[in-house]
Amino acid sequence: MSISYPRQSARTRRFSLGVPRAFQIAPDESRVAFLRTRAGDDPVTCLWTLDTATGEERCVADPAALDVPGEENLPAEERARRERAREQAGGIVGYTTDRAMRQAAITLGGRLYVADLDTAIVRELPAQEPVFDPRPDPAGRRIAYVSGRTLRVIEMDGTGDRALVQPETDQVSYGLAEFIAAEEMDRMRGHWWSPDGGTLLAARVDETPVLRWHIADPANPEAPPAEIAYPAAGTPNALVGLVLFKIDGGRADARTAVAWDRGTFPYVVTAAWDRHGLLIVVQPRDQRSQRVLSVDPVSGETALLHTESDAAWTDIVPGLPVRTGDGDLVWVTEDRATGTRRITVAGEPVTPGGLQVRSVLGVDGRSILFSASEEPTEVHLYTWNDGEVARHTEGQGVFGGTASGEITVVAGARLDRPGTEVEVRTPSGTHPVVSLAETPVITPRVQLLRSGDREIRTAVLLPTGWKPGDGRLPVLMDPYGGPHAQRVLAVQRMYCEAQWLADQGFAVVIADGRGTPGRGPDWDRAVHGDFTGPVLDDQITALIEAARRNPAALDLDRVGIRGWSFGGWLAALAVLRRPDVFHAGVAGAPVTDWRLYDTHYTERYLGHPDEEPENYAANSLIGSAGELKRPLMIIHGLADDNVVAAHTLRLSSALLAAGRPHTVLPLSGVTHMASQEEVAENLMHLQVDFLKSALTR
Repeated sequence: MSISYPRQSARTRRFSLGVPRAFQIAPDESRVAFLRTRAGDDPVTCLWTLDTATGEERCVADPAALDVPGEENLPAEERARRERAREQAGGIVGYTTDRAMRQAAITLGGRLYVADLDTAIVRELPAQEPVFDPRPDPAGRRIAYVSGRTLRVIEMDGTGDRALVQPETDQVSYGLAEFIAAEEMDRMRGHWWSPDGGTLLAARVDETPVLRWHIADPANPEAPPAEIAYPAAGTPNALVGLVLFKIDGGRADARTAVAWDRGTFPYVVTAAWDRHGLLIVVQPRDQRSQRVLSVDPVSGETALLHTESDAAWTDIVPGLPVRTGDGDLVWVTEDRATGTRRITVAGEPVTPGGLQVRSVLGVDGRSILFSASEEPTEVHLYTWNDGEVARHTEGQGVFGGTASGEITVVAGARLDRPGTEVEVRTPSGTHPVVSLAETPVITPRVQLLRSGDREIRTAVLLPTGWKPGDGRLPVLMDPYGGPHAQRVLAVQRMYCEAQWLADQGFAVVIADGRGTPGRGPDWDRAVHGDFTGPVLDDQITALIEAARRNPAALDLDRVGIRGWSFGGWLAALAVLRRPDVFHAGVAGAPVTDWRLYDTHYTERYLGHPDEEPENYAANSLIGSAGELKRPLMIIHGLADDNVVAAHTLRLSSALLAAGRPHTVLPLSGVTHMASQEEVAENLMHLQVDFLKSALTR
């Protein structure tokens, strides 16, 4: 039977189901472990291994074969982690292993399991439920995990389960990442083993100072509202410390606090423990510097190893800090002289100007595996090997990977074909890792442009079969438009939804303007203190260039714009501030008042609201409510704990007070991801219907 694209996209969680991911390579190079669901519409993830000698795949742990509770029994911490990580699948969505990669710790329904990667035998350990973030020590003797707010350890044979420390109050946790770390720093973990498995570093988080917000479920008034600790811009953050636990099998565990200037550097960016010792990275609240500190694991004393500074902000780069085999610090610096984000080794730049480093993926001796871009729509895999830079992927696409010894896993998606391709490269040959994801029922035809003097990367999609003479089309701008995310990449599947929208009778235009990743430090920092001017101007520039290149297709008298999150703010901003250009808007989960968004993200770009209140006033939508002259639909999930529904409700109240008609679509029980199948499918149809009606002459 044929299936519509919206139904297929919703059922497959935007084609993420069935895609292999989360690769780890065994140190002896005998196997590669990874996660994958059994089909493109199966939301239950299994743990797999691939034999690097034969290429044979084996399912090691399948939740369907185990007597485990369903997703409804997930711990609150796991639900929050999945929301922060934008995890859309269920089942085994994460795993950690010992150093030899022979045993993997997993959780299902809040219970702890250990999978033997040699025998594929899975056994449950009698840990304190609910279990969250279990991590075996490198030697494979015991597992550290969090239950509630307590950090615990249990021996691998299931004995000796105990709490390492009791939280002092119900606002204190040990071993968990606070909201800011998980949402904005990409740090999902809160505890780290030493290489010998004898010491455990743990985050101590005190949420006492953080504002308490309450998220209600109006569709079920009998249910009490959920209380969350939300650090809104200008308000107190959680107090984060680090504690070292010396693990003793006899249970006389010693405890030592890590000492640094927490008043000046309150943000704990990450920690890394290698054979050279323990490193932590800390950041001040204004984020204009980062310090790499070495930690004495006995005394807890720290010493400064490296400082990175920038007049606007310092970026957190995935994969740092890390050291070469001989102990040199690998870092990434924003080189203003060449306009390039470059890798440094022992403080010296080693990657060339013009090659924008995206992430550091691993270090093996003096070899560094990293991802980078020469062209911002593409991301390729590179190595730096003691003076030489080599590229390992070709063609238009976005690639990543991991490596250990002589084994490299390369994963990528291309512009000229659908889906994700994964291969394991070995000295004796290459083994594909099968993707079970569905192929979209729609094939996009995308035109990639460079718009204006700034060469804004722009994508244009017209209806399938459209030809000059068929008449000009209403235009739909479909941006994200802000930091941390790109929409214009050389990946075919990214344009499937845009092609479906085009096939409903639109010319769809997507643009990545200033502030989006991949263009270097000056491009990133063009939005410092001001989102509205650069971001909106660049969307208009892209629109004009798309019309110039396609004069018979784009009708600039009928321009709509839609977006989600930052893109939702941008869509509402566009119809409020530039109704001469934008004639209708759909704003999904928009940030309408930046004082209601979190500290780490918002203050990085707009400063502290008490020190730079003018930035918040200029970037707020609330004060512009009286200017609305165009149709506007606002969509918001009422269970959203990232961009809370108060954003939409306050804008709607301001629009009502100004007598401006508008449409609000509240989504009961829906979070920021809006991933429920019926919601994801029907939202596409409702947006199209609204825009068609609003843009009809």
